[in-house]
Amino acid sequence: MKAIRVYEYGEPDVMRLEDAGDPQPGPEQVIVKIHAAGVNPVDTYLRGGLQGYLPELPFTPGIDAAGTIESVGESVTGFSSGNRVYCSGSSSGTYAEKTLCTPLQVHLLPENISFSQGASVNIPYATAYRALFQRARARKGETVLVHGASGGVGTAAVQLARSAGLIVIGTAGSTESQRLVEDQGAHSVLDHHDPGHFDEVMRLTNDRGADVILEMLANVNLGNDLPVLARNGRVVIVGSRGTVEINPRDTMIRDASILGMSLRIIPEEHLGEIHDHLVTGLENGSLRPVVRMELPLTEAIRAHQLVLEPGAHGNIVLVP
Repeated sequence: MKAIRVYEYGEPDVMRLEDAGDPQPGPEQVIVKIHAAGVNPVDTYLRGGLQGYLPELPFTPGIDAAGTIESVGESVTGFSSGNRVYCSGSSSGTYAEKTLCTPLQVHLLPENISFSQGASVNIPYATAYRALFQRARARKGETVLVHGASGGVGTAAVQLARSAGLIVIGTAGSTESQRLVEDQGAHSVLDHHDPGHFDEVMRLTNDRGADVILEMLANVNLGNDLPVLARNGRVVIVGSRGTVEINPRDTMIRDASILGMSLRIIPEEHLGEIHDHLVTGLENGSLRPVVRMELPLTEAIRAHQLVLEPGAHGNIVLVP
């Protein structure tokens, strides 16, 4: 099979497309024939050696994918050859024609969801669900501010929040991106290039502030998030690319919380809750992954460049 391989950490051009041997399932593993692989910012951090945890070299990048089960190990139950699935991780990487997974890493993909959409489920939607409901414990009727709401995690968060009965304010840059956020169900959409958009959050909430803020770029926004939190408000840090200075009094006078999150350390039972909810949402149509672009596996380098550019507009996937 064809697979992307990384032999040293570095810039996108360290990725090489090679012929690799087909993976073989152990007793408690499955082989998924990949139809689409999701490209996420975390993939670039791992490739660049910038994440706090690093894969052992050499490795095949990629965590998310969707496709069909090709074969199952002798101890595997609940799945069979030909099942449509999406992957929430793998043992061998997903930038390839096939990948090796445990049964806990595969989830049945409803017929109404394309493979490219399926490859856009795990990190974007699991991150958004974890942030909103397991960390911030958002409740129906609360107001949530989603920064970068036109990106993969952002569009997922808007859909999840709206389906749960929250009041959703989303931010985006371009007119096209703002229109996308509105289409996903946001009640209000703000231009994050406008210095006054934090003031607008206060106006929209009658000076009460947002109950929950999902922060995709904490090193840029966190200091400005805290003054627009409601009393007992919660900021969940989904992403950051540097350090930040804040005024702790902004949390003290609101009895507010700053919460971190990482999918990598979620307890197994919490992951089960997440994917049960996501599959239900995909089936009933309340969750609709947005695919910005499909690129061939040969363009993995370009995909890693594009996924970090400003103006995110849905998800990027690689097609073997």
